Amino acid sequence: MDAIATTGLTKAYKKHLGQSGPPALNALDLAVHEQEVFGFLGRNGAGKTTTIKILCGLIKPTRGHAEIFGHSVRRRVARTHIGYLPENPYFYEYLTPRETLDFYGKLHGLDAQARAAEWDVLSELLDLRDIADQRVRGFSKGMRQRLGFAVAMVGDPPLLILDEPMSGLDPLGRTLVKEIMLDLKRQGKCIFFSTHITSDVESVCDRVGVIVKGEMQCVRNVDEITVGGITGYTIRFDAADNEASETMRVAEEELPTTLADLQSSGKRVLMVEPVRKNLEDFFVDIVRHV
Repeated sequence: MDAIATTGLTKAYKKHLGQSGPPALNALDLAVHEQEVFGFLGRNGAGKTTTIKILCGLIKPTRGHAEIFGHSVRRRVARTHIGYLPENPYFYEYLTPRETLDFYGKLHGLDAQARAAEWDVLSELLDLRDIADQRVRGFSKGMRQRLGFAVAMVGDPPLLILDEPMSGLDPLGRTLVKEIMLDLKRQGKCIFFSTHITSDVESVCDRVGVIVKGEMQCVRNVDEITVGGITGYTIRFDAADNEASETMRVAEEELPTTLADLQSSGKRVLMVEPVRKNLEDFFVDIVRHV
């Protein structure tokens, strides 16, 4: 059973005088498997947040159908499987992180002992111990983001849906979140997260879907993108007079001729290394051709 399955998912928002504008999401067909990390990649305004809000039951689609572990997203049971982090998480400003997680633990029906255990684990994991008793109202964006991630993990949900989870985090915070995501994957969790930053996807995801102007353009295994797609070669060689080595880059079709020319001129080839297309190149190619 897929963790997320959508068929023909479409959303058009009402505009002036009740008329619908162009669809923010158009006929989205998507299957996200259990125990995988899926990156939902697209530019700002591409339809990522609209998709996530539909999956979490926050808005209704205009057309189409979506399921979470086989349950319609319109049913309450579907939401019991989800841990959700919005792009801009909101909290009760007068509460502390300790009180916030206790509050959400109560909403999940956890008893006092279980809530205390959740705090011990999540506060250590998200580095919340030092700010445990500070009021949320004074938090930076990065501190709120870490707290929001902890809230999404309360109750140990099998599916985490994260909208721009690295937003506002410093490099250490981004590294921490990536490590947590990989650890959750090892625990058998499914993670579906949106981003417009390709490096976030390349380092943690199994598969990536690229959405442009509300339409899914492709879904690919990340390994297929980063392992395949040779765009050229880097050659390092010694100069004939034994000076420091030099490096040059050539197109794939130029490699045999370039190597022959170097050898005929008395230069020793030290390394030939393929230059592969990375996820950013892949993403830019798709966006430019839509």
